[in-house]
Amino acid sequence: MQPSLSDSARPEVSEHRVRMRFITSTPLNVVKGSGTFIGIKTLAMALRRLGVTVELVTPRVRFPILTLRRLIFNRMLSLHSEHGYHVTVGFDMDGYTLAGLSPGLHVASIKGVIADEMRFETGITKATMQVQAACERQHIRQADIVVTTSQYSSARVQELYGISKGCHVLPEPINLSEWRSMLRLDQPQPDPRKFVVLSVCRFYRRKRLYILLEAAALLRATIPGLEVRIVGDGPEARHLRSLYREKKLRGTVVWLNEISQLELAREYSRCDIFCLPSVQEGFGIVFLEAMAAGKPIVAARAGAAPEVVEHGVLVEPDNEEAPAEAIEGLYRDHELRRFLSDSGPKVVERFDAPRVAMAFLELIGVS
Repeated sequence: MQPSLSDSARPEVSEHRVRMRFITSTPLNVVKGSGTFIGIKTLAMALRRLGVTVELVTPRVRFPILTLRRLIFNRMLSLHSEHGYHVTVGFDMDGYTLAGLSPGLHVASIKGVIADEMRFETGITKATMQVQAACERQHIRQADIVVTTSQYSSARVQELYGISKGCHVLPEPINLSEWRSMLRLDQPQPDPRKFVVLSVCRFYRRKRLYILLEAAALLRATIPGLEVRIVGDGPEARHLRSLYREKKLRGTVVWLNEISQLELAREYSRCDIFCLPSVQEGFGIVFLEAMAAGKPIVAARAGAAPEVVEHGVLVEPDNEEAPAEAIEGLYRDHELRRFLSDSGPKVVERFDAPRVAMAFLELIGVS
C-alpha cells in the first residue's frame, strides 16, 4: 500500500540532500535498548550510506524512571522544535508532541505496540505503560505515515488503538555485511561434546524465558552435554535466577549479561540451535541474527515470529513441553538441522539493511 500524502506533507528534496531526524528515548545500547536500538541504529547507518543526512535526537537529561524520562523528553521537543528537516521519524511514542505540527513529513515508526506489550505486565510497570500507550496512540493518529515492522503489529495497532488508517509494513533491517565479517573472524565452531542452545533477549515476562528454563530441566537427562546459554538482562532477572536455583540448573544454564557485538557473534557461532519462546514479538531481530549465522530456530507460534521464522520449528506457545520436544527433535534429526542451517542465510537476504533502507525511502516518497 503506497502512502497518500497532501502536497504540504511531501518532502521537497529534489535539489537538496535529504535531511532526516530520528527521535527516540530508547536506551542506546544492546542490553537496555534491545532490538529497538539495533533496528534504529542499523536503519540510520544504511540511510547515511545512501546519502541521507540522519540526525539522532535523544534525551539529554537522564531519569531513573523510563516513563518520566520519555514524557519530559517529548515535552521538551515541543518547546524547542527545530526546522529544516525534510522528514521526522519518531519511534514508538517518541515524537508525539511534534506530529501534525512540525513542517515536513512526520513518520510514526512503531517498533513494539506498547498497548500490546503491556498485556503481559502487572502493577506499576503496567500502569506506566498505559501512559506510554496513550502517547503512542496520539502519535499514530497525528502522523502523516505509520510504519510497523510486521503484519502482526499492524493488526494490533488498528485493533488496540482504534486506528482506521492503514499501517505500512517495513521489516527490521540487519547489517549482513557487518554480521558476516564478524562471523568470518576466528569464531568458535560448535563443540561436538556439547549441544548448545542459545537465547538472546531483554528479560521481560512476555519473552517466556522461564519456559526455556523449564525445558532445560526436562532435557538435561535426555541430551548429553546440553548447555543453554542466555544473553541479556531485564526486569525478570531475579525471578529467572530464582527458578534457575530451584531447578538446580547450575552446569546446564549459563548466564551472559553485557557482551559486545563481536562476543555476541561468537555466541551465535558456537551454538547448535537458537530458541526464543516469546509470545509477543513485534518482529524479532534476534531471529535474523540466528538465520545470518545459519542456526536452526525454535520459536513460539505467536506474535510476528511466524512471519519472520519461515524456516524453523514453531511450537505451541505457553507450553514448556513444546520447546523441549522441538529442541530434542532437532538434536536427534541431523538432516533437519542441516536443512534449516542452509535455509536461514538465504531467507535473511531480503532483510539486508540496504534493501530495507531503499524500501523506506520509496515508502516516504524520496528517491
